[in-house]
Amino acid sequence: MQRSCFILGCGRSGTSLTAGLLAQAGYFMGSELYPADEGNPKGYFEDREINGINEGLIARVLPSSRRNLADKLLGRRPHSGKWTGWLAEMPPEQKIPCSTRLADRIKVQIADRPFCFKDPRFCYTLAAWRKFAPDAAILCVFRHPEASAASIVKEAERRGGGPDGVGIDPERALRIWRRMYGYVLGVHYPAGGDWLFLHYDQLIEGSAYDSIEQLLEVKVYREFADTRLRRSFPPATVRADTDALYRRLCDLAGFNCE
Repeated sequence: MQRSCFILGCGRSGTSLTAGLLAQAGYFMGSELYPADEGNPKGYFEDREINGINEGLIARVLPSSRRNLADKLLGRRPHSGKWTGWLAEMPPEQKIPCSTRLADRIKVQIADRPFCFKDPRFCYTLAAWRKFAPDAAILCVFRHPEASAASIVKEAERRGGGPDGVGIDPERALRIWRRMYGYVLGVHYPAGGDWLFLHYDQLIEGSAYDSIEQLLEVKVYREFADTRLRRSFPPATVRADTDALYRRLCDLAGFNCE
């Protein structure tokens, strides 16, 4: 039977690519998906309400001065650049509570099955969703940290900066990368479940398709990946402050990062 799933990973790491591979598999991905644009020419496969719920969860522990009263009441903002939870930085010890109101909104979304929900914010908020969908599989997507960081810098600039209104530089982008995957491996992964770790290169090359199909019992849209959209290329080595985390992710994905 086709399995529901969550797709997570640091922004600009291949989560949209992964969701696109599943776009023709009959999943409910949300009722208001964002259109393609310069940042993702083939689509984001993210839903406004899913993002809004996750922004609401993150805002409970990292409030943003940019959120007005309506934002706080609805837990959402337009996609035009004011939602910045995908750039949040949280240590593993940071707990993320879920209010009754947000829990009710989560229940509405997961009621339509099978679902495939993609949002980088799940790196922090996954536990709130899994409480109501413990059987859903989790696809964790990652990329060479400096390739992701370079892309984060470009996309954050296009959208208007980070959560504090300050631009994202390469150092901060790498810190975001470390925080997100540190939270995934320190909090969510030890909680159990059916996980599949995927390196961006495995998605581009197609070597991960069989594993995805086996886990989710679906057919992957194998023609979706387009190497021409790869616009950030990493250096040959990984920085010392990021190397151990990257190597652990590669080991979990069965990817040779040498």
